[in-house]
Amino acid sequence: MRLFKRKKSGGADTSSLHNEKQKADIIINSIDDGVVLVDKKNIVNMFNPAATKITGWTKEESLGLDFRSILRFVDEKGQPINDDQNAVCVVLQSGESLRDDDAILVKKDNKQLYVDISVSPMHDSKGELLGAAAIIRDVESQRREAKQHADFISTASHEMRTPVAAIEGYLALALNEKVSKIDSNARSYLEKAHSSTSHLGKLFQDLLTSSKAEDGRLTSHPEVVEMGDFIEKLVDDLRFSAENKGLRLELLVGSGRDAESSAIDVNKKIIRPLLYAYVDPDRLREAITNLFDNAVKYTESGKISVGITGDKSVVQFHISDTGAGISKADIPHLFQKFYRIDNTSTRTIGGTGLGLFICKKIIELYNGQIWVDSEEGKGSTFYINLPRLDSSKAAVKEEN
Repeated sequence: MRLFKRKKSGGADTSSLHNEKQKADIIINSIDDGVVLVDKKNIVNMFNPAATKITGWTKEESLGLDFRSILRFVDEKGQPINDDQNAVCVVLQSGESLRDDDAILVKKDNKQLYVDISVSPMHDSKGELLGAAAIIRDVESQRREAKQHADFISTASHEMRTPVAAIEGYLALALNEKVSKIDSNARSYLEKAHSSTSHLGKLFQDLLTSSKAEDGRLTSHPEVVEMGDFIEKLVDDLRFSAENKGLRLELLVGSGRDAESSAIDVNKKIIRPLLYAYVDPDRLREAITNLFDNAVKYTESGKISVGITGDKSVVQFHISDTGAGISKADIPHLFQKFYRIDNTSTRTIGGTGLGLFICKKIIELYNGQIWVDSEEGKGSTFYINLPRLDSSKAAVKEEN
């Protein structure tokens, strides 16, 4: 029988690891993520080799310095961020863990690097805050690849929208009886072509919007908006699509038994509290219109209800329908990109699978929330919560 001699390892001898500190030091110095320990006075107490590789600063240069001179973060425009946006500063103030997946670090040579940073507070046995531990991961290559992917989709979608729009325009002219004379068969073919072209144009637009939403390029110009007046005007603009399908439409102000139902009449005003929010009205209109259009598409009979209510901190919208409803299995995936419910009713209705994803991204621009309550056979209700501004804060923002 052959006997094999175990080759001596060039690494650390585990028999020499007499205490937990030695083990921790070996692990920290071996991992690929940067580890920086900062005390409650903002001074760097530990700086592992991976942190040196990521930042360009050596351990000897970093220890004893204010971490902000080593870990310098900027925004997308290259401007230094304030302490209230710095994850390490926030953790040292709040004592709660925080993660920033969109951080941009300025290295020693002033080059910028995309990083993920996860910061956790460090407490002693009595619960006293001692400092914070920051874990930094280089995600430059992943972020660059994602940006290239998004840029490709944006460019392709933009370039393809132009010829599709031209085709759609020519088909509309061909269908115009004042411009051309065609028989019923030709009209039927052209109407189908026009419908398909419109759907293709919507797909390109949704791809462009979703790409911008993913990488933070979605334009937004927020302002103080009185939500009650906003939703009344929007519902009046949307009523025709519901009525054309034979659906009733109602606007509800308030909630529960206190809700007031209004026929959609521009001459009728509803007495209601003033509900202010800081949003881009065009973006919010895009999100609510998408939810409304879905409600109309997936409801064969009954009614669509649009409601608004609020409390001291929240303005809430809801869009309810009496359609087929959504299964419990589909609800968790509903706001994912390209997700579409696959059943008999949806297969006959066109869609991109991007609408709800875009809605969610828009609402999140304003620190809002969106979710759905639904049951198969009993319709669906989509909710939007937005932070409410009180009248005094709304007046200050309007002045600024």
